[in-house]
Amino acid sequence: MAQAPTLTDGTVTIRAHRADDAQGAYEQSQDPLSQRWTTVPVPYAMEHAHAFVGEFMPKGWTDDSEWGFAVEVDGRYAGTISLRNEGSGRAEIAFGSHPWVRGTGAIERALRLMLEWGFAEQGLQTVVWYANRGNWASRKLAWRLGFSFDGTLRSWLPHRGELLDGWVGILLHDDPREPRTTWLANPVVEGDGVRLRPFTEADVPRVVEGIGDAGTQYWLAFMPRDPGEAEGRAYLETVQERLATNHTITWAFCASDDDRLLGVVGLYRMDVEPEVGYWAHPEARGQGLTTRAAGLAIRYAFETLGLERLAAYASAPHAASRRVLEANGMRPTGIQRNAARTGAGEVVDLAGYDLLATDVRT
Repeated sequence: MAQAPTLTDGTVTIRAHRADDAQGAYEQSQDPLSQRWTTVPVPYAMEHAHAFVGEFMPKGWTDDSEWGFAVEVDGRYAGTISLRNEGSGRAEIAFGSHPWVRGTGAIERALRLMLEWGFAEQGLQTVVWYANRGNWASRKLAWRLGFSFDGTLRSWLPHRGELLDGWVGILLHDDPREPRTTWLANPVVEGDGVRLRPFTEADVPRVVEGIGDAGTQYWLAFMPRDPGEAEGRAYLETVQERLATNHTITWAFCASDDDRLLGVVGLYRMDVEPEVGYWAHPEARGQGLTTRAAGLAIRYAFETLGLERLAAYASAPHAASRRVLEANGMRPTGIQRNAARTGAGEVVDLAGYDLLATDVRT
């Protein structure tokens, strides 16, 4: 009977599934992220795991429908990866990791082993990747492997009785196995009593409060009107999309000793004209927190990213916003007349600022 070959890079091994993998498969399938992003049965019982490793995976090799591998690290089951045979030199890649191995790079190493085997030994020409929209971990892993990102297929992926929007990408046999675009980093940056950090799901209510505040609604006309939870979650999705497409690094900022979101600061339009921007939760105003958060972002732009110039814009009548920029040494570049609108629809002038790396060094 045909079965998976054993392949290793010295750190990670991929091999045929064994009966003793059932416990690991069971644990993996209890994990909330596994249940959210894959189609494992819910509830998932031990008999499902035994059938998966003892029947379902071997059957794929027998009928040539799916070439599945168990991933092993340090002698321990770490997940399952596979190539689903679509015929004519085509396959779909699939993968799932046990929680213990996430963040170690092991699944990426395993997928590289499997892809090279698939292209070399199975004559594959094209491998397609699908993921439910919002599965950023899957999208970033596909990006690392060199897959293109080709957009969203609406109502495409079946998921427990529903059709969900799906992301899709392609890797060809002669494509480089490395990222083809820039995915911006979003590290923690801390100093002066303030911490810039990536967003979490727990930030959604505070984002809704911040963007729904009367002051934010008035000065930032592009914010959604009367936002609720859906708009807060959409805001976080936009943050991720802009990181993935080399557009904007957006941080939540908070006090160094408290993780509550107090506002947002970002480096926008990184691929065109890098620009600093921000908004503050009403609880943060009048304490200098936004000024210090913007200062951290500005220093990151020059000292870490090596930018030569950073721009900024504020509605000319918005004195508090302009003070943030001026306190951080940004210099006026002029007024664009009637170039902006308030949330109330009023036409206002737009004040421009910039700062050069040479200004900072001086």
